[in-house]
Amino acid sequence: MRMPEAGYGVVPIEQARRMDGLTLFGEIRAGRLPAPPISKVLGFWIDEVEDGRVVFAYEPVVDHYNPIGSVHGGIAATLLDSVMGCSIHTRLKAGTGYTTVEIKINYVRAMTDKTGRVRAEGKVINLGSRIATAEGRLTDASGRLLAHGTTTCLLFPI
Repeated sequence: MRMPEAGYGVVPIEQARRMDGLTLFGEIRAGRLPAPPISKVLGFWIDEVEDGRVVFAYEPVVDHYNPIGSVHGGIAATLLDSVMGCSIHTRLKAGTGYTTVEIKINYVRAMTDKTGRVRAEGKVINLGSRIATAEGRLTDASGRLLAHGTTTCLLFPI
């Protein structure tokens, strides 16, 4: 796993509110701002970031298994929820925040510790003044689809 130079933590709200989303995620990826604690807990990191698009990388581990011997579906859901929301955040101006209103996840293939590195890619579908939508795809190193989803997020001033 790629440990960010700034470690893990929460960017102070006063600092975050002065940055547009693309700058914020660029600084996190570059290690100049801390990565959110959830990325440490689940072991994922920002692999790519651009306007309206974010990619996370994750290596499935046995510690994330469910009782039937595969990675719990909540991991895929969390990766997709996070990457879709972050893709929306890259399009937001300074002083704007968001929260997930709903997500829809479709599971296609199970992940195990043998799956190898996977990528979760989120892309903005539409950015309105109050509501934004995005889509996400979780794929293995061969490009095989593991899960996909959509999100609706509420936008608000912070």
